[in-house]
Order: sequence, then structure tokens, then C-alpha cells
Amino acid sequence: MKKVYSIEGIDCANCAAKVEDKINKIKGIDEAVLNFMTSKLSIEFKSSEEKDVEQVMNEVKKIIAKMEPEAKLS
Repeated sequence: MKKVYSIEGIDCANCAAKVEDKINKIKGIDEAVLNFMTSKLSIEFKSSEEKDVEQVMNEVKKIIAKMEPEAKLS
């Protein structure tokens, strides 16, 4: 299952790359791509189960909040 989210408030491409790298290390994600230019975060989940996706997204939000506190994911 693939979902695309808008992300605002990331300051630079290097910061986006660091966040993307951390997100890709989460169990339950096949691939995550954070495009700094379009402010989009695309995530390919290993499971299509809603509870699994929700659990992974909680981890994603924690990483973003820790690394880029001003960033907003929607």
C-alpha cells in the first residue's frame, strides 16, 4: 500500500534526506521518499492492514517531531 503525505516546514534538502533515511529504517516500510522540492512524503507500506499503517505512521511522526520540530505532516 502506498500513501502520499504533505509535509511543510523542513528547512533544507539535507534535512529532508536525513529524515527520509531515518524513516526508511522503520520496520513496516518498504520505501519512503521525501521530496524537498514538492514537500511530499511518499511511503510504501509492507502491510495494507490499517492498524499496521497507523502504527508505522506513529513512528514516522515521532521521527519528524524529533528531527524537525517545526515540520507539519498532513
